[in-house]
Amino acid sequence: MSTFLTAEWHKLIMAQYEVSPAILTPYLPRGLELDLYQGRCYVSLVGFLFDRVRVKRLAIPFHTRFEEINLRFYVTRTGPDGTRTRGVVFIREFVPRRAIAFVARRFYEEPYTAIPTSHSIELTTGSLNVNYAWKLGARWHTLSVAADPTPQPITPASEEEFITEHYWGYTKRADGSTSAYEVQHPRWQTYPVTHHEIDADFATLYGPPFAHLNHAQLASVLLAEGSAVSVHSGIRL
Repeated sequence: MSTFLTAEWHKLIMAQYEVSPAILTPYLPRGLELDLYQGRCYVSLVGFLFDRVRVKRLAIPFHTRFEEINLRFYVTRTGPDGTRTRGVVFIREFVPRRAIAFVARRFYEEPYTAIPTSHSIELTTGSLNVNYAWKLGARWHTLSVAADPTPQPITPASEEEFITEHYWGYTKRADGSTSAYEVQHPRWQTYPVTHHEIDADFATLYGPPFAHLNHAQLASVLLAEGSAVSVHSGIRL
């Protein structure tokens, strides 16, 4: 597969909620199964900074650095040869650039929406503070963490490894088929989170099935440093 996009992903906040698998069944593309961590089904609210974006090796003016905020869940696919791949499916993805959202919808049928977004990354004495904000409708929604600024390696077989080590994106197409694209990046490091705040209306952002997350207890939250990434062109399964 050829490389469609290259970029750097920085300072990824990933907030996990445990949900009933039945909630995700309508969003599950054909040929995939939910990927559970120790029997628990997760969705993750993710905010991160896209930087140095190149599409087919070309930098598009004013579209090389922007925020993305998404809600995703975890899946697995067993190929005809028995090979098992692990990936993610997106409920909805927000970016501030209309052209980015158009390309993602047009070529991948990914559920992108262009809205105002912002971020801040501040290093103070003993603390790394990261905030993402996005505006839908009349209000801003926010996702923030404070963390120890010393990055740590991810422990094998940990929940952090499960959340970060999914290297495929899968999409449920309008005709009922499934498309897939590979995302390549090295193993990330994470920062120990000391404080977090989430102010988001999940019903408005992601629909009534996720309204209960407004009051749900957070299962975990992590802050990953990120890295350079390569997104390959999509294929139909």
